Amino acid sequence: MADKDVWNKMQKRHLLVENRITSAMLTDYFRGKLLSHETRVFNSKTAELLSHHQVEIKQSFPKEGWVEEDPKEILQSVYECMERTCEKLMQLNIDISNIKAIGVTNQRETTLVWDKETGEPLYNAIVWLDLRTQSTVERLINRTPGRNKNHLRHKTGLPISTYFSAVKLRWLMDNVDEVRDAVVSHRAMFGTVDSWLIWCLTGGKSGGVHCTDVTNASRTMLFNIHTMDWDPELCKYFGIPMEILPRVRSSSEIYGLMKISSCWKSGALSGIPISGCLGDQSAALVGQMCFQDGQAKNTYGTGCFLLRNTGAKPVMSDHGLLTTVAYKLGRDKPACYALEGSVAIAGAVVRWLQDNLGIIGSSEELEKLAASVGTSYGCYFVPAFSGLYAPYWEPSARGIICGLTQFTNKSHLAFAALEAVCFQTREILDAMNQDSGIPLTQLQVDGGMTSNKLLMQLQADILCIPVVKPSMPETTALGAAMAAGAAEGVSVWSLNPEDLSEVTSEKFDPQINPEESEFRYARWKKAVEKSKNWETTQPVVNGNGEPSIFSSVPLGFYIIGSMLMLIGAKYITGPN
Repeated sequence: MADKDVWNKMQKRHLLVENRITSAMLTDYFRGKLLSHETRVFNSKTAELLSHHQVEIKQSFPKEGWVEEDPKEILQSVYECMERTCEKLMQLNIDISNIKAIGVTNQRETTLVWDKETGEPLYNAIVWLDLRTQSTVERLINRTPGRNKNHLRHKTGLPISTYFSAVKLRWLMDNVDEVRDAVVSHRAMFGTVDSWLIWCLTGGKSGGVHCTDVTNASRTMLFNIHTMDWDPELCKYFGIPMEILPRVRSSSEIYGLMKISSCWKSGALSGIPISGCLGDQSAALVGQMCFQDGQAKNTYGTGCFLLRNTGAKPVMSDHGLLTTVAYKLGRDKPACYALEGSVAIAGAVVRWLQDNLGIIGSSEELEKLAASVGTSYGCYFVPAFSGLYAPYWEPSARGIICGLTQFTNKSHLAFAALEAVCFQTREILDAMNQDSGIPLTQLQVDGGMTSNKLLMQLQADILCIPVVKPSMPETTALGAAMAAGAAEGVSVWSLNPEDLSEVTSEKFDPQINPEESEFRYARWKKAVEKSKNWETTQPVVNGNGEPSIFSSVPLGFYIIGSMLMLIGAKYITGPN
């Protein structure tokens, strides 16, 4: 086809986009020790991805087990990403005045505290996988009857764990003078990354909106998932003053308007409402259109997160899963809940093989290496680098590789690493089936690792059910776009089932017999047992005779960040 014909077709397609909704989202990608934010642009009518832009920021690892992000660098990357996205839209002849709304999605537990008078962060953001709070967690558990880590589960749906925001906030108040002083003088504001971004984008110290949505709030251990609000008793248990908490809102409503900032060169989006906010895993659930009770999705990123919609009633797990708020798509809409299985290490194991062992140069090379042998040859890899999450919640576990023989080589280890992701998913899927009583008949998947076809086939083989991957695997961005576009006062994206676009997908059916799958899974479970009780968290005395916070906790490459989305577009009237 001639270049002129191609250009004419592109022009027509973009004009159709301008007549509907264009959206852009900042999402996160795992790239070594960098956090990558990406803006994505969608067509609301077809959910087609039109354009994207990426900005990388650095991570810091001040001590073993500590993972931090610079809040100001996060914000600056957001502004830069939006600026470049607007430029790309103009290059595509898409009028940015059509952008109608902005939404935010983020990883849910990363914790920030800032000064509401100066607008300055009081410490770096503490990332969800950070382990510095293990001694805090043990102290809290020791105060509970029977040293029960599930003491708060009836209100929060969560165990007491380093994973969640309340213990990170408690650590900041105990160990950072600036935070403690700001709390005492009533200047402190707490939030997860969504709260920080919304506050800054709506004016910051000059009238910024301090809020979060129900999905992010439900990951703090301060939120009562039954009353759908901050719980005074939980706040008292952790010693957190309620005045520093953001206001809890639904996942789809107008929170405030974008304000011009010195960081925002053109100010092109000033006055656009911010109308969507979802934690990343909830956004993926919405993007996969799992709106019915019993529907589930699994996201493969740095970690692995399986969510199953349980409808309007929270289901408490008896098998190590979390009960969380899935979404609340409107101020007057009911909340929907989900059971969640969280795995700490999935895509991160690929980076470990690349950066720490040097046996691969890229994730693509891992797939080729594993495919070259097609088996682990009895080698099993449990990547419990920061303990085991669901269904065990065992912080003392550490990574192990077992079943090695003289024949084992790097290709077998590569295969075992991919199998480890699949076995961990099998564990949380089994727990989910036991809790719900209704086994899943297929698994919907998304996330960066789903581009690995060998991994997807292994997953189907180990689960013994089909695995279904959408053609656009980054459904987290799509889910946030849908929530923002559907908000009252925006209403450019319908969430009615009959109006939702059909999504093309690829299906992976099991190719091995169930007996072989069960044999391999049983050996994996045996390896998991050997990984437990490896580390202690008893205080270790340093050379000065002072106790350190915890013993060795290897960690060095966990990258999670926030995502910002621009969604919008007004209908353009004129000749057809």
